[in-house]
Amino acid sequence: MSLLQDKIRRLMVMAISDYSLIEAGDRIAVAVSGGKDSSVMLYLLDEIRKKAPYKFTVDAVLLDQHQPGFKVDEFASWVESIGVNFHMISEDTYTIVKEKTAPGKSYCGLCSRLRRGILYNYASDQGYTKIALGHHRDDLNETVLMNLFYSGKIASMPPLLKSDDTRNTIIRPLCYVAEEWIAGFAASLKVPIIPCRLCGSQEGMRRERIKKLIQELETEHVDVSQSMLAAQKNIRPSQLLDSNHWSF
Repeated sequence: MSLLQDKIRRLMVMAISDYSLIEAGDRIAVAVSGGKDSSVMLYLLDEIRKKAPYKFTVDAVLLDQHQPGFKVDEFASWVESIGVNFHMISEDTYTIVKEKTAPGKSYCGLCSRLRRGILYNYASDQGYTKIALGHHRDDLNETVLMNLFYSGKIASMPPLLKSDDTRNTIIRPLCYVAEEWIAGFAASLKVPIIPCRLCGSQEGMRRERIKKLIQELETEHVDVSQSMLAAQKNIRPSQLLDSNHWSF
């Protein structure tokens, strides 16, 4: 086991334990995109499953959004080579997102809502008890600043979330893991990446700016990202302004 593999796996096990992300008998639909994050999550969740003191199952579920040049065969073969069942859903969300998004606006919002709805329906129909998403530590940190700067709220991506319709439970086992560690391990796994032709085709978007801001801050203080993650576990309602959460 490589050092990166061991580090990421240990942090995933810690998150699973801290937030009770996985329970005996769970059937987990791992939402894979063909990207590095969800692929590493899938690989290590299955490794964790093999050594867990209780039984649960892990399946890979990928949505074909009909993006131009989308080729799934090599990625599907990789998933099957590691011994995980592979399922694909096919829905043309690409055309909808391109048609409905105003020029210069980000595709991400509408694209993610459509993907989420399709995945939620599939997981519920197929009897999965959890949906695992590949958001990592840096996604959580960026989301905090995105909400703070652009949405006027303090919120991130919780490691465990019940969907609004209560049909699905979302888990984020990579919530403690840095993106750079995932990238390094994905390279060693030789994951056949499927490029995104929507979000990956845009430049100058807000999340990209936030990512660069955090990177700039880390040149001055290397523990910025870890401090931001720790802050999300150390909320002081009495030192904020929300009377719904503190009786002043």
